[in-house]
Amino acid sequence: MFTGIITDIGQIKAIEPRGDLRVVITTAYDTAGLAIGASVACSGVCLTVVAKAPGEFSVDVSGETTSRTAAGQWVTGRRLNLERALKVGDELGGHIVTGHVDAVGTVTQVDPVGDSTRIAIQVPRDIAPFVAPKGSVCLDGVSLTVNTVTDNDAGAEFTINVIPHTALWTTFAAVTPGDQLNIEIDVLARYLARMKQALA
Repeated sequence: MFTGIITDIGQIKAIEPRGDLRVVITTAYDTAGLAIGASVACSGVCLTVVAKAPGEFSVDVSGETTSRTAAGQWVTGRRLNLERALKVGDELGGHIVTGHVDAVGTVTQVDPVGDSTRIAIQVPRDIAPFVAPKGSVCLDGVSLTVNTVTDNDAGAEFTINVIPHTALWTTFAAVTPGDQLNIEIDVLARYLARMKQALA
């Protein structure tokens, strides 16, 4: 479990195709204290540490995961938003995040607004009902607040605001129209929808 508060920006150092992809990620984390089997959210994807060395750790990424995450994410040189798993007693600074990607969204617009940046993202129809103004959403592992939502034929377009601090500590400073982002909807919205479906 995670909070969507990024604590490092890692970078994919190497990829070794096996049955799955063995991905080596450089990090500023003290990897001596990172246990084999620990969970790390990598741009919103919960992955298991399978090997480590000073300044880097390795994860295995299955074909199922690559098929459900943003295009171009699993390539050498790609920067990733990293967050270690939440510990009991840690501050819950963002919102409850599981590290399970629900859909991939596409950035449609990036506009400076004051010192911040407004980003618009198109999401598919199946998760559009789960995105609500003033609600929480996780984009590439980052906990963000939804500003506006506009339904359309393809699903919905929503906007978020990235303040300078968030841009500095995440990969959002480099986001451009056409980029794909991993989306995780709020876990409470998911359960409420399932309860409504079951009761109906």
